[in-house]
Formats: sequence, C-alpha cells, structure tokens
Amino acid sequence: MDFKLEAVVLPVSDVDRAKSFYEKLGWRQDADFVVGNDFRIVQFTPPGSMCSILFGKNVTKGAPGSVQGLRLVVNDIEAGRAELAARGIDISEVTHGVPGQPRELGRDPEGRSYVSTANFNDPDGNQWLLQEVTQKAPGR
Repeated sequence: MDFKLEAVVLPVSDVDRAKSFYEKLGWRQDADFVVGNDFRIVQFTPPGSMCSILFGKNVTKGAPGSVQGLRLVVNDIEAGRAELAARGIDISEVTHGVPGQPRELGRDPEGRSYVSTANFNDPDGNQWLLQEVTQKAPGR
C-alpha cells in the first residue's frame, strides 16, 4: 500500500497576505474556497511537487509561523536560490555542512546531496529550507 503525502497545513494570520507570498514564489494555485464568513481554504503546489500546502481561515489551530524546517528540494541550489531572490524573496545565502558540525558559506565543494541549503520564511515565519539533492539516498 502506498501512503502518499498530499498536503501540509500551514498556520497563517492573514490569508490574503500568505496567498500573495506563495503567488510571488511562482507556485500553482490549486484552490481558494470560501464557505460563508467562517471558513476559507487556499491550496498551492510548488513546481514539480506532488505535495501541496494548505492554509486559510479556521483550517488549523496551529500558531501562525509555528511550522519550521519544511524542505524544498532542487537539483541546483545556487540556481534555485537565485530564482527565489529574483522573485523578491528574502532568502539566506547558500551554506553547507552536516549535522553536528558548523555550517560553512557556499555550496558543498564535493556536491554532496542533502548538504547545501538556503532558507527563507513566509510572512508569518513558517520556515522553508531549500535543499540541494542531486542523488536520492537509497530507498527514496
């Protein structure tokens, strides 16, 4: 039996502000449903992804900005970072390092997958990590 992750719910404080941010990223808007004055759900999907994000009004009881470490995988960290920066996203410089060791500025000189990253936050502080993966780990 396959169990496929379909969507991740993000807590946001301002639905329209979040919607504008994810549009700015260039993600595909899949839905924006309003039911009366008490419910709204918005869904976006990153290019090439099988998993979407959802946010809205009365969608989650989570605190806005409480989701940390969401991963966006790219095969070229520098190109991915440059694209987001060109879209006006405040994204960190690329760094590399393995858990338990200090991170260093720049892309991993050996080009190892899962080692080079950059990060950015949405307007509420939900944190995204852009991660370079050129070769998946076994079993993935």
